[in-house]
Amino acid sequence: MNILTLRFAFLLLPAVMLLNSQLAIASQDSVLDRIHAADQPFDNMQIESAHQLPVKTVLAKESYQGGTFRVLARKDAISRYRCSVCHTKKTPQARDGALLTHGDITINHGEGKNELACIECHDRQDRDFLVDMQGVKIDFDHSYQLCGQCHFRPKRDWLGGAHGKRVTYWAGERVVMNCTSCHDPHSPAFKTKMPETYSLPLDE
Repeated sequence: MNILTLRFAFLLLPAVMLLNSQLAIASQDSVLDRIHAADQPFDNMQIESAHQLPVKTVLAKESYQGGTFRVLARKDAISRYRCSVCHTKKTPQARDGALLTHGDITINHGEGKNELACIECHDRQDRDFLVDMQGVKIDFDHSYQLCGQCHFRPKRDWLGGAHGKRVTYWAGERVVMNCTSCHDPHSPAFKTKMPETYSLPLDE
């Protein structure tokens, strides 16, 4: 075999390898063939997530299409949790303690006479919990249960995936943001924001 033949064979080798791989793929069933041949419903929970979340999640106390899902934990994001560290049965010693500890909070939740007070969402006796209108304690990690008692339509959309944001891929376990991941619970409405850039009209 001379040098010219070796060079030709070396140049031809990638084309032969590509052709073999294409023939191997063609011999396999297509995606549609596998879908039509399936005898069991697709279960995306059997597929592992492509990446691991670096944040804590909790199993939701609601169902998504009849199955379980997870939400981002809330308590890890609250800088002054646990509330019972300060809210004890002892008489407060500091002057203006509420102003010093919660002076940065502005309540803008509800309109007019329907404006909410702190105690309508926070448990009066056990400050480490939220509380609904029936007096049932709600864990901070599951604040969507509290929000949903008034905002039932957004909660329905959130459960269905039309409201809020999913933080994992479509396959694998469903993990979504909690209501308070996006909305400030004390002032939940998003402020009006003008675009930072704009385009001039075409006629100018």
